[in-house]
Amino acid sequence: MGKIVAVEYTTLDGVFDEPAWSGPYFNDELSNWQDANLREADALLLGRKTYEGFKASWPHMEAETGHFGVKMNSMPKHVATTTLTEPEWNATFLQGDVAEAVAGLKAEPGNLLINGSADLVNYLTRHNLIDEYRIMIYPVVQGEGRRLWEAGTKIALSLTGTWTTKTGVDVLTYVPA
Repeated sequence: MGKIVAVEYTTLDGVFDEPAWSGPYFNDELSNWQDANLREADALLLGRKTYEGFKASWPHMEAETGHFGVKMNSMPKHVATTTLTEPEWNATFLQGDVAEAVAGLKAEPGNLLINGSADLVNYLTRHNLIDEYRIMIYPVVQGEGRRLWEAGTKIALSLTGTWTTKTGVDVLTYVPA
């Protein structure tokens, strides 16, 4: 049975979108941690918007990102979409009910990694399908913007790990309580 891990960037006030604010705080510690997250994953699980953004950028970044880019480009991607029809970039589109499709993937061997994909994270959270949340909280307050957690998303979590980078990013690991 596989495990689903969501890895997310947020500001101190919970803003999730357009993470240009993360750049000044990203360092080798976070790069190595992100590399470890990707290495332990067997496939990506993505929402449509994140898939399209990754598909547009990662194939052009392999030379500068080395083995990380090679793995990003070569690993399977499972995408929740109702609008796309032609899978590319090693993708398959989830068919039918997304919760049922993801439960089926989870029943198979292999770990699934979610990056970004807030709509998908909220949906899967409501269906109790995410096994671990790894959240980077950046020491920035945006004051506006889309939050990671939608209104109505509820979950009790237990903190299982925490560390802080030299640049002040708190990395918190939670599992459902």
